[in-house]
Amino acid sequence: MVAKSHGPRRRTRKKFRVKDKLTVNRYLARFEIGQNVAIKIHSSSAKGQPFRRFHGNIGKVIGQRGRAYIIEIYDGNKAKKIIADPEHLKAL
Repeated sequence: MVAKSHGPRRRTRKKFRVKDKLTVNRYLARFEIGQNVAIKIHSSSAKGQPFRRFHGNIGKVIGQRGRAYIIEIYDGNKAKKIIADPEHLKAL
């Protein structure tokens, strides 16, 4: 019997399926504070991925932490801060 997986990427086979390739420009993308971005998790880059619940959400860049960006999104009425690398973000 195979043990059930409880990892951070469980049940994401269809959710993270991406057809485009990850380019250098995607790694080096720059976003300004106050800019709106969409969270599109790229499955080939495991580092800096936000939690799978936030895939497809739109938020605002409120800061930077090293190479990653701090994104503020609203989950219902509650504001949440997501830390994500630039390859998982798309400018709107």
